[in-house]
Amino acid sequence: MVIRMDVSPQVITVWLSGELDHHAAHSLREQVDAAIERSVAKVLRLDFSGVTFMDSSGIGLIMGRYRLMTARGGRLLVVGASERLLRVMKLAGLEKLPVWERAQQTATPTVRKTAYRRKQKREVTK
Repeated sequence: MVIRMDVSPQVITVWLSGELDHHAAHSLREQVDAAIERSVAKVLRLDFSGVTFMDSSGIGLIMGRYRLMTARGGRLLVVGASERLLRVMKLAGLEKLPVWERAQQTATPTVRKTAYRRKQKREVTK
C-alpha cells in the first residue's frame, strides 16, 4: 500500500494505491491518525481511486476514521472508489454513513434498487 498525503488547515487528503489488507491497514491507520492529531482540519478525504484490493480491514479503516473525525467535530469523505470497492463498502453497510462525495452518491441508489429488486424476487419465489 502506497499513500500520498496532503495536509492543509481545512482538509487532509489521503490518496491510497495498491492493496488495502490487514498488513497495510495498521501502518496506514497510524499515519492517518497522526496527521489528524497534528492538524486542525475538519475534513478527512480518503481517495480510493488507486486501490486494487480491499478486505474488511479497509472497512475498519473507514469506520474508525469516521468515528475519529465526527468525535472531533469534523467529517470524512470517501472518494474515487471503483464499482467493485463500492460494492464491498455497501455490503458492509457503509452506504448509510454520510461519507460519500457527490460524484459517488449517484451510484448508491442504483445498488440499493438492485438489492431491493433481488429481495422482491426472493419473496415472490418463496
